[in-house]
Amino acid sequence: MRIHLAIVSLLTALSLNAAPLLAQGNPDWHREIPGFKIAGNLYYVGTADLAVYLVNTPQGNILINSDFKEDVPAIKKAIAQLGFKYADTRIILISHAHGDHDEATGVIQKETGAKLMVMEGDVAEEQSTAPGRPGAHVDRTLHDGDTVELGGARLVARLTPGHTKGCTTWTLQVPDGGRTLNAVIIGSPNVNPGYVLVGNKNYPQIAEDYVKTFAVLKALPVDLFLGAHGAYFGLAAKYPKLNAGGPNPFIDPAGYKAYVEERDQAFQKELARQKATPPKQ
Repeated sequence: MRIHLAIVSLLTALSLNAAPLLAQGNPDWHREIPGFKIAGNLYYVGTADLAVYLVNTPQGNILINSDFKEDVPAIKKAIAQLGFKYADTRIILISHAHGDHDEATGVIQKETGAKLMVMEGDVAEEQSTAPGRPGAHVDRTLHDGDTVELGGARLVARLTPGHTKGCTTWTLQVPDGGRTLNAVIIGSPNVNPGYVLVGNKNYPQIAEDYVKTFAVLKALPVDLFLGAHGAYFGLAAKYPKLNAGGPNPFIDPAGYKAYVEERDQAFQKELARQKATPPKQ
């Protein structure tokens, strides 16, 4: 009985704030890798698994995600390696309000003076000063379909809730060598351990939101398949191919479709399991 209660407590902790616990068991979350160009003016400046994206414009840079506070030096290093200036960060965006993607937003905001823009459903979490939360000031509240524009770059915020209430998938068109590539940066379609999909008192519409999310993701045009974690889009396998010549490995619409379908099936399986045996809260 005590073991059962311990497991329930752990799963509950994971569902509320998974990042600090999981970080201890995933060395790739904090492993530095060099910053690199994905395509056009879109760059990767995150760690081996926690994705941070930089969109370079003549009026400054847009950062998507901040990772943990301890990862900021690695982000700064990656930005500098690419010849850009951390101080030129003008806008900060996030995939969703979990510490592995947003704990350092307040730090970056304070150091650069950048404006923080967040989907409405995650604003409260972003501004929270609870342990592990950024305690940042949200300068602009976003809604589904809103655009973020700077120096000719135009990003579209697509609400893809479920993982968090304001989980955001970012899309942008990337000019690259005379062509235009549709980039999709998936917020997260994952059902974390301990997530309650049936009878969730704190998030009653969570299952319906996941259904909406998969409908949105399946309808998006995509060339560049990216996401909040490198594991989503096979960063570990694709990164070595980038400098080996040949086609850009991040242009992977088939991989995107397969990933979204697999995640949808995993969600449907977990939903069916919880409907058959409703979780206790």
